Amino acid sequence: MRKIPDLSISPEKVFFVISKSRQSDSEAAGGGIIGDSGDDDMSYGRGGRGEDTDRSELAGFIRDLNVDEQIDLVALMWLGRGDGDLSNWRELRAQAVQAHNKRTASYLIGTPMLADYLEEAMSQFGKSFEEFEEHL
Repeated sequence: MRKIPDLSISPEKVFFVISKSRQSDSEAAGGGIIGDSGDDDMSYGRGGRGEDTDRSELAGFIRDLNVDEQIDLVALMWLGRGDGDLSNWRELRAQAVQAHNKRTASYLIGTPMLADYLEEAMSQFGKSFEEFEEHL
C-alpha cells in the first residue's frame, strides 16, 4: 500500500474553503436574487451581497494561511483537477512552490469548480466532506 503524503494544511481548513467556495458559487449562480429587494441592477447577474461577503471572507482566510498551507491548497486543487495523482504529489507540490505568489487567494477563488476539485483531492487523501460536515 502506498503511503499517503503529509499535508501542511489541515483537512478542516480545506473543507472550510470548500464550504465557503460552495456558498459563494451558489450565490453567484442566482441563490441570492430572490431575497434581494435592493437595487434592480443588483438583482441580476453577480450582485448578491452574500456572495461578496463569502468571497471576501474566503479570500481573507486563504491570505491568512501560512505559505506552506497556501501551496498545499493550490497543489490539492491541481490534484483534484486531474493534473496528477498521489504518486506524483511531490512534483505537483514543487510546481505549486514555484508558482506561489501574493495572488493565491484570487487565483483559487477565480477557479471554476474549486470546491469540487478540492473535494476530489481530499478523497484521494481518504478524507470526505461528509465526515467533516458531521462535526459541524
